[in-house]
Amino acid sequence: MEQNFKITGMSCTGCAARVEKAARGVEGVQEAQVNLVAGNLRVICASNTDARQIVDAVRRIGFGAEHLAAAAPPPAKESAAAGWRVLVSLLLLIPLVALHHGGYGFLWGQLVLAVGIAGVNYRFFTRGVSSLLQGEPGMDALVSMGAGVALIDSALHLFLGSEGADAMYPETAGMILTFISVGKWLEARATHRTGRAVEKLSRLLPFESTRLTPAGDEERVPTDSLRVGDLVLVRPGERIPVDGEVEQGNSAVDESTLTGESMPVEKTTGSRVFAGTLNADGVLRVRTRKVGEDSAFSAVIRLVRDAASHKAPVARLADKVAGIFVPVVVGIACITAAVWGILGFGWELALARAVAVLVISCPCALGLATPVAIMVGAGIGAGKGILFRNGEAMEAAGRATCVAMDKTGTLTLGEPRITDVLAREGVSRDELLQLAANLEQGANHPLARAVLSAAPVPDATAERLRAIPGRGVQGEISGVPCAAGSVRLMEEMHVVLPAEAEAPQFVGKTLLHIARDGKWIGCLAATDAPRPTAAAAVRTLHDAGMRVLMLTGDNAHTARTVASATGVSEVHAALSPQEKEEFVRKLGEKGERVAMVGDGVNDAPALAHASVGIAIGAGADVAAESAGIILMHSDPMDIARAVLLSRAILRKIRQNLFLAFIYNVIAIPLAAGVFFPVCGLLLPPAVAAAAMGLSSLCVVGNALLLRRFRDPAGNLQGRAEKN
Repeated sequence: MEQNFKITGMSCTGCAARVEKAARGVEGVQEAQVNLVAGNLRVICASNTDARQIVDAVRRIGFGAEHLAAAAPPPAKESAAAGWRVLVSLLLLIPLVALHHGGYGFLWGQLVLAVGIAGVNYRFFTRGVSSLLQGEPGMDALVSMGAGVALIDSALHLFLGSEGADAMYPETAGMILTFISVGKWLEARATHRTGRAVEKLSRLLPFESTRLTPAGDEERVPTDSLRVGDLVLVRPGERIPVDGEVEQGNSAVDESTLTGESMPVEKTTGSRVFAGTLNADGVLRVRTRKVGEDSAFSAVIRLVRDAASHKAPVARLADKVAGIFVPVVVGIACITAAVWGILGFGWELALARAVAVLVISCPCALGLATPVAIMVGAGIGAGKGILFRNGEAMEAAGRATCVAMDKTGTLTLGEPRITDVLAREGVSRDELLQLAANLEQGANHPLARAVLSAAPVPDATAERLRAIPGRGVQGEISGVPCAAGSVRLMEEMHVVLPAEAEAPQFVGKTLLHIARDGKWIGCLAATDAPRPTAAAAVRTLHDAGMRVLMLTGDNAHTARTVASATGVSEVHAALSPQEKEEFVRKLGEKGERVAMVGDGVNDAPALAHASVGIAIGAGADVAAESAGIILMHSDPMDIARAVLLSRAILRKIRQNLFLAFIYNVIAIPLAAGVFFPVCGLLLPPAVAAAAMGLSSLCVVGNALLLRRFRDPAGNLQGRAEKN
């Protein structure tokens, strides 16, 4: 089972690693993943695992933890508490700096003010010491060591009688703690913006709903108390609380929260409706089919919320560096102090250099580089009806060099209609349609629906019915073997097709051949129009430097007709699901990074074996297991949007990692005084602390620039770069 927890106090990848390790140490826990940006812990554990044990394990290492099923502290309160700590720190720092630099003395007063600031920010010390004792130091360890050394050294000078102002620098400790607190507070406010998409979605589900009793009476009940089978009344202007089916009523429903489509969808008796969507103008009576975590709405929230919990492969180098970062920095600080002391510059200056090295180092920037970009990107995608299952899917889509698409339902509307009926001599048109309907009844394939809509009501039940994926269906009607399907099915059954089955009027159409007792008796021709945005989507992908091809089970003539209309230059037709999977796998073996797009059912094998699977038009089936990316509505342009957004996210991750690495590469030598012999530059520890806070803020701010991503259909910002 899955359990989720709110974690407070994390500041870097070291903190996240300690929380994950503590959670995994609880009996029954199989997997633990931290979302550093959202401050969440996701745990996969045995059904009998007590959430309180996980909470206690995390609290023992110095972090706050609440089970999300319980009353977790709202982020607003946590942010307010951080704001108060910053305010009190600043109020204490102002007189501290004035006393130190104004020549007023009062050394005891300075020390008291500095200790006050340390007390307000005691969590740096508790978590820092705890991480050091456990051998897993993080950012808090660096801050606590830097500020602690400054405080202890100042106190020793005061107690030992060395009361010269130059021998004490309590303001350094105060400035380090205050500046870093300000930086973390600003960083928290900025990262909080990255989760707004999830928050907005979470607020859309009504807290209360109107349930109809068997007697027809109305009662207001909490939405989470609704059960499958309940009848719910939804008035105009209300949001639908559950996934269900309209039992009575007509209305237009705004489904933009799930699909990104701005146009309302007409709903009548028998229509499916989804939780979180807005009922516009009519009264609906909805029979509940899915509630709570099983609804499409909850699946959307879960996918967006969990996206940043999964590390993208590009972040692995950062994780490796972060794992050894703090010990290396502590070593550099010790070497710095030793070198400055040995060279005769005085141990006070040597100690100041070591403190500067400790506080300027920023492991949290490395930790935020990937998850903050993924979280922002996931939020943008959710707003456009594009759901990323995890960071791996984002990176795979961003690196994709080839897009392979199914035809029916992806490039076409998926709603074919019968246009021609060709019957053998001695077989009437209605007889042929009736036989086809008897074979196709109960099937959910688009061509089967076209047959059933054009034919009379089935008048016989086919026995021993067997569906052959990608080919058709076989069965017996009144003891006579019959079949309906493609040319390949007819060939496999050794059914001879007459020349008229290849008449010019059938070119570019999908043919369903009908055989009875081993003989061809006719065929039905159907057409399926391309989607309005299919050509624009293919053109956008080509402009992005991608190879676009079609993989379809339909015949070559039909496939080429659709390809010509949509701009697809490479077509592979008459493929079974297994052959599609094999084709995708061979593309991968040749070095292509393939994004496979399909409906997630017949295309599931190919979706699973592609670099990334994209399920289009998933609607209520947002948890398609074979897809890494789910497009909530059937717009081919969303394929281009998903790829270009993934590239933009990957670009931001690379930029953030570069910023984090280059900052530390430049800042640590600068703080150590490497440039002093060249230009006489020495960085005060307080300035180093301010720089450290700004580095994290820069990474978060850079990720937030993803919000400038624009729809590629509008030819605005967000154009792709070739990998």
